[in-house]
Amino acid sequence: MKKILLGAVAVVAAMSTAAPASAADLPARVYTKAPAMVAAVYDWSGFYIGINGGGGSAHNCWNITNDAGAILPSTSEGCHDSTGGLVGGQLGYRWQTGPWVFGVEAQGDWADFKGSNTSLFFGAGNINQTKVDAFGLFTGQVGYAWNNVLWYVKGGAAITDNKYNGFVGGVLFDQENDTRWGGTVGTGVEVSFAPNWSVAFEYDHLFMGTQSVNLNTPAGAFSRTDSIKQDVDIGSVRVNYRWGGPVIGKY
Repeated sequence: MKKILLGAVAVVAAMSTAAPASAADLPARVYTKAPAMVAAVYDWSGFYIGINGGGGSAHNCWNITNDAGAILPSTSEGCHDSTGGLVGGQLGYRWQTGPWVFGVEAQGDWADFKGSNTSLFFGAGNINQTKVDAFGLFTGQVGYAWNNVLWYVKGGAAITDNKYNGFVGGVLFDQENDTRWGGTVGTGVEVSFAPNWSVAFEYDHLFMGTQSVNLNTPAGAFSRTDSIKQDVDIGSVRVNYRWGGPVIGKY
């Protein structure tokens, strides 16, 4: 019995000394960090096409310089604002580096801006009317992006298609059409609401300068020459679809 107890004690002692040694021999547990969260950033690079609509106003000032062949000192016939709606489309390309966005764009719109005033030179019953039927913009852009929000400025060339009418007693007396080139500056804010879709709110001012216009009667006879100065202001909402660039970038 005494020998059995001594043997049991010896076995327990041997196990207690062996256990720490076995634990020490085990390899250390290796802990790995979970991958860091990566923020997704909208990338404005790529081609885009879209539609736009809104309204505008063309400020037109007429100065008569020739009446039925008689040369006159430039004399004001007055000014008027031609107002109305617009609808059209745009096509462009943008590229982004860091938060900066650069681009080029062509835009064409049908317009219905119309306005008139009584001629200060010819007096009551004599009405001068200007209609802007269409316009186009060819611009470069520079913008700054906050993820899916882009603020941009633009500038370049502008073209307007105009029709000028003179009425006497409500009857068309003389008329002429012209297409004139000028410059434009504008700014807008664009927000992406889906990976390839965005909506923008834009304002543009067109500097169309002064141009001499020879008005003729409906029968084709020369009537008068007016020097007409034009400036145009446009506000529009635009919806664009983008392709050809990354949907998102990562940093």
